[in-house]
Amino acid sequence: MTAFQADLARFADLNAQVVGISCDNVPTNIAFRKHLGGLSYPLLSDFYPHGAVAQKFGVFRTGDPLPGISERAVFVVDKQGKIVWAKVFELPTQPDNAPILDALKKVK
Repeated sequence: MTAFQADLARFADLNAQVVGISCDNVPTNIAFRKHLGGLSYPLLSDFYPHGAVAQKFGVFRTGDPLPGISERAVFVVDKQGKIVWAKVFELPTQPDNAPILDALKKVK
């Protein structure tokens, strides 16, 4: 999450909006933002109905380990709402922004 924060200007240069989504509730997200030192992009709660967004994107965990959370995943969505790039990362891997930025450069 902090890597996205560090590269926000690079994302903005590509007309991209960074949005985080977590299956945690709002108070937990607020505490997490504070723990990270603050984020200047939205961190949304997919808590109720629990994991509905993660389920629609196919990244909600239902079995072990850690059921009830989402996979760590990144989606690039174009202006028409089409997913044009997606990758799921093993926990606790922090995504590298370079391939995400490369994917954004290809979005028309």
